[in-house]
Amino acid sequence: MPAVRAKPDEPFDATARRFRRAVEKANVLAELRRRAHYLKPSKRRQQQENAARKRLAKRLAREQQSMGRDRHH
Repeated sequence: MPAVRAKPDEPFDATARRFRRAVEKANVLAELRRRAHYLKPSKRRQQQENAARKRLAKRLAREQQSMGRDRHH
């Protein structure tokens, strides 16, 4: 867990901002979301496969779209 010490004469807002940056850098919130609910290994694998399929479909669609643009010009 990130820790931030308040500097003397430092406003609370500045300390809070430094703490938020430290939390983001340590990726605490993403880890918290990931651990919020247990996923069986089979379900986790299924989610990863679905995400990979979606990424592939997006990439292919972008490539086709850019190829279509090249033909018109």
